[in-house]
Amino acid sequence: MTDLASLSVIVVNYGSSALLEQNLVATAAALPGAEVIVVDNRTTAQEADLVTALAEREGWRALLQAENLGFGAGVNAGVEAARAGGRTRHLLLNPDARIDASSVSLLLNAVVGDAPAIAAPTVLDGAGRVWSAGSALDLSDGSTHGAAWIARNPHAPMRRWLTAAVLMVNEAAWARTRGFDEDYFLYWEDVDFSLRVEDAGGALRLVAEATAVHDEGGTHGGGDASEPAKSPTYYYFNIRNRMLLAAKLLDADAVRRWDACATAAAWQILLRGGRRQLMRPWRAIPPAWRGRRDGRRIARAQRSS
Repeated sequence: MTDLASLSVIVVNYGSSALLEQNLVATAAALPGAEVIVVDNRTTAQEADLVTALAEREGWRALLQAENLGFGAGVNAGVEAARAGGRTRHLLLNPDARIDASSVSLLLNAVVGDAPAIAAPTVLDGAGRVWSAGSALDLSDGSTHGAAWIARNPHAPMRRWLTAAVLMVNEAAWARTRGFDEDYFLYWEDVDFSLRVEDAGGALRLVAEATAVHDEGGTHGGGDASEPAKSPTYYYFNIRNRMLLAAKLLDADAVRRWDACATAAAWQILLRGGRRQLMRPWRAIPPAWRGRRDGRRIARAQRSS
């Protein structure tokens, strides 16, 4: 097993203490010597108490926030706490994800050295299907795609990115980028981070032989079959943040192209929750519309500037 004295495991929690019990306990037990930091974005006092008790029992550090800071800000708080304690490599892990020690070793080896580097494993869903094996951002329209699309479209204008559901980051990558951009609040911050690591001369490495499991429905599913498969928060920020990334990192031509297909892009994101939700559209449609509206406002502001 690789020496873990330099490793921190950073988990941002939002009302998911049951998932920490289900996933993080086993992962952390397989990584003796690593520091586990749980950043609890505020939901309820009861949830904060559950996280505190679990952290005390397992020997983790709990950073209890007074409010919901968002995912990127939560990651930043956890990583900066780990860096202050001398940790130089950081495994970002969702509450609904788990990974074994051998795969962690492979990821650690992939980010060795003084050059900026981040690494992700092959991520499976709860049924054992490939959930992520690297992703791409289509620069022509701002859509995101997985490995199958990349293989079919090798010459498409694209930028690669790695999911933050399970992501290893070395000190050079963090120092060069200063961490996650907190303006996203939720979703797309890992796309932004990947692009900025690469723009800073860093490497994005998919370690195919390393594997993790991400049972995604635990953190943003809608509940029973009568509810949307994704939450209103998912729709709003996925749709808005597509344009936020364009405005922050791409040129004016890209912003215009992406803005021109904003409605079609919003529809495709909405359909990730399935068509059944459209039988009860009042939960899914309003946040999707607001995300489209605010994304287009971002685009107009960028063009004006």
